[in-house]
Amino acid sequence: MSSKYEKLLQPGRIGPVTTRCRIIKTGAGMLMWHESDTHMRPEMLAFYERMARGGTGLIVVESPTIDYPSGCRWRNRYRIDDDRFIEGLKELVDVIHKHGCPTFMQMNHDGPWQPHLAFEPDPPFDGPALGSSAVTVDCPTDFHNVPPKEATIAEIEDLVDKHASAAERAKKAGFDGVDVNAASSHLLHNFLSPFWNRREDIYGGNSENRSRFACQVIQEIKRRCGKDFACTMIINGLEVGQAVGIDDRRMLTPEIARENARWIEKAGADAIMVRSHWIGYHVPGYLTDLLFYPEPPVPLENFPKEYYAKEQGAGANTVLAAGIKKEVSIPVTVVGRLDADFGERLLEEGAADFIGMTRRLHADPDYVNKLRAGRLDDIAPCTGCDNCLGTKRCRINALLGTPYTDIEKAGKKKKVLVIGGGPGGMEAARVSAIRGHDVTLYEKAPKLGGLLPIAAIVKGPHPEDVPLIADYLDRQIRKLGVKVVTGKAADLATVEQVKPDVVFLATGATATVPAIKGIDRSNVVSGAALHKKLKMATRFLPPYTLRRLTKFYMPLGKNVVVIGGALQGCELAEFLVKRGRNVTIVEQADLLGDGMIDAVLGNLMTWFFKKGVGMVTGVREYVEITDQGLTIVTKDGTKQTFQADTFVSALPLTSNADMLPALKAKVAEVYPIGDANQPGLMADAIGTGLRTAREV
Repeated sequence: MSSKYEKLLQPGRIGPVTTRCRIIKTGAGMLMWHESDTHMRPEMLAFYERMARGGTGLIVVESPTIDYPSGCRWRNRYRIDDDRFIEGLKELVDVIHKHGCPTFMQMNHDGPWQPHLAFEPDPPFDGPALGSSAVTVDCPTDFHNVPPKEATIAEIEDLVDKHASAAERAKKAGFDGVDVNAASSHLLHNFLSPFWNRREDIYGGNSENRSRFACQVIQEIKRRCGKDFACTMIINGLEVGQAVGIDDRRMLTPEIARENARWIEKAGADAIMVRSHWIGYHVPGYLTDLLFYPEPPVPLENFPKEYYAKEQGAGANTVLAAGIKKEVSIPVTVVGRLDADFGERLLEEGAADFIGMTRRLHADPDYVNKLRAGRLDDIAPCTGCDNCLGTKRCRINALLGTPYTDIEKAGKKKKVLVIGGGPGGMEAARVSAIRGHDVTLYEKAPKLGGLLPIAAIVKGPHPEDVPLIADYLDRQIRKLGVKVVTGKAADLATVEQVKPDVVFLATGATATVPAIKGIDRSNVVSGAALHKKLKMATRFLPPYTLRRLTKFYMPLGKNVVVIGGALQGCELAEFLVKRGRNVTIVEQADLLGDGMIDAVLGNLMTWFFKKGVGMVTGVREYVEITDQGLTIVTKDGTKQTFQADTFVSALPLTSNADMLPALKAKVAEVYPIGDANQPGLMADAIGTGLRTAREV
């Protein structure tokens, strides 16, 4: 055992259940199933099995629907409202238990959320929503824009029964316990919070009454399932309204949360997990690092003092959890962008008993085993990109979302040449080496990483620290014995010299030069020229040093028009606004942000509106750039000219696969991967690298 993480790696106890260590995989939803499923999909079995095999202390499986259809707002959820769904969950439990890992089933109810959410085109439920009281928030980024029906006492009693019935089915499926989600803005929180709960009956008016529904759920689960079946609860330690103009004193305060925790313990809960919630910022409420992107929603000096904001989301709920731990005798779990170092420190300080993680375990399901073995350099880094919870895949762990748990040895050893040392090329080299092949990688730049250093200049270290990806892959391929040649471009002569059986062409992509009259004017900075200058600069200075220097000087005017509003253009616009530029984005698509995760894009759009960024979509044609500016044809067919000091093209990239035909004439197996195959995101490059190399 690694002595560095002595407390973190110790077994723990939650009611009748012994955990293998103090790291809990929380029940955040991956939505890799469907309401019609009655058996477990292979990709879900693989997803959970890898974390169980990897040493995780306790796995909480994301919530199936306990009350269909009124309790859910999208169809990509399993169900547990009928006995016919038990067998499928048993299949999942058996896979987790096979590796000696205990598992709980989470349960929640989306009751007060408006039935029609923007990101779900085919909702399973037309309404009405159900809440403690008919309270709404007029905010387009919140889930409470439609008044819910106030739940009757009979409806509350029915929902207590549905929670307990779901728990009984979970026990029949073999789960060791259930984890009741009374946090975020789900139905039970809607009763716990005085802002939402305006009732004057036995379910409202004071903390004891507002907690009654949640406590009845716990009591009924315990009555039906017995003392040998664990029941834990997640609560908000704080609710914040000021970001949407609501006085925080009207919300669920830390003092009220501590009172709620005492009632929940008295009801028989075996443990409490502590989160927090920001009205108007649903996802950043639980992905706490995202709350600080692109900037905090309110000035830091206005943050509640109990919300730990010093590390931009990391440990955000630690003060809240420590406060609740002082009030109860049952274990307390804290979540919020924690890692092993932070977790060990919290355990040593007595601020928590368990450490909740999700995204770090997605990035490396073997996280705990590697901690135990002291293999810290081998832990795949989570860069907080949120692809996992947004697109059901992981930027660094490309096995996520597939039915595979392993990279097997190849039946025949081959000589492999990888041309290009970006993320896709390095991943193909890593996987090929694991499969037992003889691998050589050529990269024409002095360092590996491809376009990652340029991305780092624009993105910065928060919330996505992308250089960690290049560093990790570089370490891994060298440890695996890949022969790495940098500062030399591979050509056909190289192929003749190496004589490979297989070539992975990972030469990436180049910036697109738009066919706009006047694009070569002196006041236009093309993406290609910008890439070239930045790549040259990164030979001499680290990306984050260059990023800091851009705050003092950039060869761009005060007023900038960004041509292209997909991910590249939006991130560039953010970068420029933070450096004092007035920015307008023009884009041919109807919506900005193609390629961005919905929650990240939502934050950015809100911030753009606050900062006065011009956003013009549905452009029919970029006509010409002249002394007067950029003339476009708008979506309604009229011409409009935008004046600016500088015009920057930030269009999606174009594949750089010129070598492909000649390679195919010389080598039996040639595979273009990453941007050389199809320009995309880092997750695409690494994903194609793994999936292709896994079959070679």
